[in-house]
Amino acid sequence: MSPELTIAYQRLESLGVATMRLLPNLVLGILVLLLFLFLARLVRRLVQRINTGRFQENLVIVLGRMAQWAMTLLGILLSVTVAFPSFTPGNLISALGITGIAIGFAFKDIFENFLAGILILITEPFRIGDQIVFGGFEGTVEEIETRATKLRTYDGRLVVIPNAELYKGSFVVNTAYPSRRLQYDVVIGNGDDIATAKRLMLEAIGKLADVEAEPAPDALLVEYADAGVKIRVRWWIKPPYRADALAIQDHVLESIKAALTAHGIDLPYPTHQVLFHDQTEETDGDRRRQREGWPAGRGTAPRPARELGRQP
Repeated sequence: MSPELTIAYQRLESLGVATMRLLPNLVLGILVLLLFLFLARLVRRLVQRINTGRFQENLVIVLGRMAQWAMTLLGILLSVTVAFPSFTPGNLISALGITGIAIGFAFKDIFENFLAGILILITEPFRIGDQIVFGGFEGTVEEIETRATKLRTYDGRLVVIPNAELYKGSFVVNTAYPSRRLQYDVVIGNGDDIATAKRLMLEAIGKLADVEAEPAPDALLVEYADAGVKIRVRWWIKPPYRADALAIQDHVLESIKAALTAHGIDLPYPTHQVLFHDQTEETDGDRRRQREGWPAGRGTAPRPARELGRQP
């Protein structure tokens, strides 16, 4: 046998011997890992069962998953230590410490969103099913994950908002309280009686079962508008969901218009009159003094366009 083959045979033999020595430890390490994977599932279910009813469902799920991850990580460390006795958890921690800074910078946004998601789940500024407004998005919260919050808009689109932006930003929770106030500006004619118009509108609103009696609806004069007098009508509803709010507002506005129209209250709207040059009459005034977009006349007013064909 050549010296090269002898050296290769010796190396293979030594590798086989080392493998046979490590085989019991490898089997034991695998058994330890499988045991901890089983225990991790039990711990997750136990944590979720203990916290059910104390926190919202989404937070209970996240707490269970975190407990499972912690047990799985502990099992991995112990199984590696059992399979390779020379390798201790301290060696792994030292190795992670070398690359910890680089990992931290690389996954900064992920860690930030994860921490913000945990804080949102703990502090509960809103819950699943709440309707919120964030930036240019408005809709119903469908899911709160550790990385992002999923929002379903009213027109059926899905919006995924990173938790860090949501936690650091400002948002409006439309369903935070059991009741909500709505308002609408109604314009009546300048010649109509304001007190009568207010009374008619409040009577019309008060007959609707969907409008809360307390706090009572009110009507306030807010502005003398171009087309008339602007009165702001305000009322409270329950529950405050958008679909219900739109339906109730439809009933309120329909009742107000019917009541005002039935009692002769004018609901004016802006009107404009367009006067063309060849549509003026002799009674419109002295064209030598008026400057309405054409040169001043020389003492005679222009005749209507319909009389031009009768000129001799």
